[in-house]
Amino acid sequence: MSTANQSASALVVPYLRILAFERGASEHTLRAYSRELRQFAAWVAEHHADDPAKLEHTDIRAYLSSLYSNGLQKSSAARALAAIRSWFKWMASEGVVVQNPAALVSSPKLPKHLPRVPTMEELNGVLDHMGNLDDKTSAWPSRDRVILELLYGCGMRNAELASISLDDIDWSNETILLRGKGRKQRYAPLGDAAAEALRAYLPERVAALAALQPPAKEDALLINKRASGTLRLTTRSIGRIIKRIAIAYGLPPDVHPHTLRHAFGTHMLEEGADLRAIQELLGHARLSTTQRYTQLTTQTMTEVYDRTHPRARE
Repeated sequence: MSTANQSASALVVPYLRILAFERGASEHTLRAYSRELRQFAAWVAEHHADDPAKLEHTDIRAYLSSLYSNGLQKSSAARALAAIRSWFKWMASEGVVVQNPAALVSSPKLPKHLPRVPTMEELNGVLDHMGNLDDKTSAWPSRDRVILELLYGCGMRNAELASISLDDIDWSNETILLRGKGRKQRYAPLGDAAAEALRAYLPERVAALAALQPPAKEDALLINKRASGTLRLTTRSIGRIIKRIAIAYGLPPDVHPHTLRHAFGTHMLEEGADLRAIQELLGHARLSTTQRYTQLTTQTMTEVYDRTHPRARE
């Protein structure tokens, strides 16, 4: 399909299609890029006769200024700029624009917020007592323990966990096939604790499916106990389960599935794991992303030093 002489809003559609079908972008990314680009395209139509080829880097800066004027935070403006840059890069490759003016716009400097992760003792305490959860705290204790063991024990993303099917578990090699961002695949080692939790849950899963009327067949590892809607557990449901467990066991209420992924990387680094090995296990494309965990452990060590060493305080 020719992209020549199309309006900004019309050019958003084929780009989103490229993101979805050729680059394997997640639903979350597609929703975010669609929102940011449609809003920007509306601004272009209002200020520049709906022709993205006429835009310069100063115009994009003016758009970011308008976002700030409307009360948007720097983090939101940075997300908008990332979407605009990617869109212009694609338009340059299609010959719609001569160059990418957004590449000349600097990203807003964001404060570095290091996430607080639960300690090894806190998480081990929760996992050691998961079997004692009553029905008011957990609708399905054995399943919810699997969720916690896999998120923390394998360092997987929430979406990776939700997409696991039974065939993805390789019991002979003690690994699980994960489907990450951009359709990238990797194998995560299946630790003894996670394997034990799975063996306790799987018979209950079979019984739950057989009890449905009519009995159901489902490939998903994690399922809902009741046949209301899809049987496969969603990322949103997993998030709610983690929050409920965190509150029940006295963890910070802002704990979510990605917190456990951070805990995985942080605790492995604290125990002496190689940074590149952690990069592979987490499925990070760049080592710089993994190096963030160095900041987490350094911050922790500094806090301990300041609190305990006699020469740290006057």
